[in-house]
Amino acid sequence: MSSDATPAPAEALDAEPRLDLGGALDKRGFAWAIFEWARNPYYILVIIYIFAPYFAHIIGDNLLASGELDGLDGPAQRAAANAKGQETISSLVKYAGFIAAFTAPFLGAALDRGGRRKPILAVFLGLIAVMAFSLWWVKPDGSGMPIWMGMAALVIAAVGYTYSEVTHNSMLNKSGRASALPAISGLGLALGNLAGALMMGFIVFAFAMPALVGWPFEDPLFGVSVAAGEHQRLVGPLTAVWLAVFSIPFFLYAEDGGTRGASWTRAMKQGAGGLWRTVRNASDNKEILKYLAARMLYADAMSALLALGAVYIGLYLEWNVVELSAYAVLASLFAFGGGIIGGWLDGMVGPKRALMIEIIGMIATLAFQLSITQDAILYGLVPGFVIWDGPIFTTLSDVVYLSTAAAIAITATASISSSRSLLVHLAPRDRVGEFFGLYAIAGTVTVWLGPLMVEEFTRWSGDQRIGMSAIGLLFILGFIVLTTVHSPHHPAVDND
Repeated sequence: MSSDATPAPAEALDAEPRLDLGGALDKRGFAWAIFEWARNPYYILVIIYIFAPYFAHIIGDNLLASGELDGLDGPAQRAAANAKGQETISSLVKYAGFIAAFTAPFLGAALDRGGRRKPILAVFLGLIAVMAFSLWWVKPDGSGMPIWMGMAALVIAAVGYTYSEVTHNSMLNKSGRASALPAISGLGLALGNLAGALMMGFIVFAFAMPALVGWPFEDPLFGVSVAAGEHQRLVGPLTAVWLAVFSIPFFLYAEDGGTRGASWTRAMKQGAGGLWRTVRNASDNKEILKYLAARMLYADAMSALLALGAVYIGLYLEWNVVELSAYAVLASLFAFGGGIIGGWLDGMVGPKRALMIEIIGMIATLAFQLSITQDAILYGLVPGFVIWDGPIFTTLSDVVYLSTAAAIAITATASISSSRSLLVHLAPRDRVGEFFGLYAIAGTVTVWLGPLMVEEFTRWSGDQRIGMSAIGLLFILGFIVLTTVHSPHHPAVDND
């Protein structure tokens, strides 16, 4: 984004593009990428796979205990309780999205005008860490943190996560040469998912598997009670400590990109005034504007799918924590490859075509996932059956759904990498930083829409599958808008 006040050369940390910056394995590029190794496990473990399904179960169990569903039979009661749990998690994500939509654009507008970015990023990460640590006290019996406080902690952490993402993304174009930015971006995504996979594996083998089958340890380590859900609550403190420790290399070696001595108060005022001018200037390049509109739709669909997918399978297919964890580990490992594949596909067919392929892959995978019930797959065309009498993945439906983890992980992660690459591909060489600011804003303006649609579709239908199908509408709309974007160069040319 453009700045209203040009700092003196001596004050600027990065007033001009650095000519000596390298690629993804350069110290500065790798430092930018390792930030996602530190931060992303919070989203993977807390928001997607472990804590959110646990919290949704608490909501549903409280509804059952209240007696409101006494007029229904047993299966109908459980279905209604599960739908309420999914609706509540959707609502929390929605409220966090509302807050981000009304505030993060102003943060993005201020970043090019403000001072050093690392200190405010440390504040955002501290907010995430404190809220994550507090989740340990969200107990199913209500003896710890009240439910409303747990909800508040999740919303606050989600807003802090979005703020950290906006700030971190604004530093990408200072972290390497232009041609290396897709590789740096993909490396960050790959490292973040690998870290999530490692932590998920630890949860499974240290706690869940010992409690379920007495292997690889006779009992869960450290006296953790799986029956009381302690292993699910523990992911909050674990991700908080992980974030604090592994963000240190980023703060030591990453390029800040801010301006020494600049006033953040003045930057916020100037940013609010300049936000409209930035959007107006962007309208001179209609292709980027159309691309950002497309991204608002498909990225919101993808965020909703990732944030609510584990809640859906945990409640609808009634997977236990080992099954959810195995799904998460498999997905995270394939997502590691997805970051690499995204960069490779960009080079093969160009970032726009790569992104279209990835969106189609996500739509097809979502449609297939929604065809799976506990009793059948392909919307009832193929009846299910019990495969074996074991503790996990006992039915055909379980195994088939597990196999979809690879497809959704690869396509979703690759789409994030291709999205960043396409922006670099479309933006004028001298305005890459400005349009990365708009890119960040586009990712927050409608982040609430997907969860809102899932919440309303679930409430209207009382059916979790119908609720999740709303995500497909956003994918399709985003794809349609993306097809109108003219990306003349193929494959992406080096902007150096």
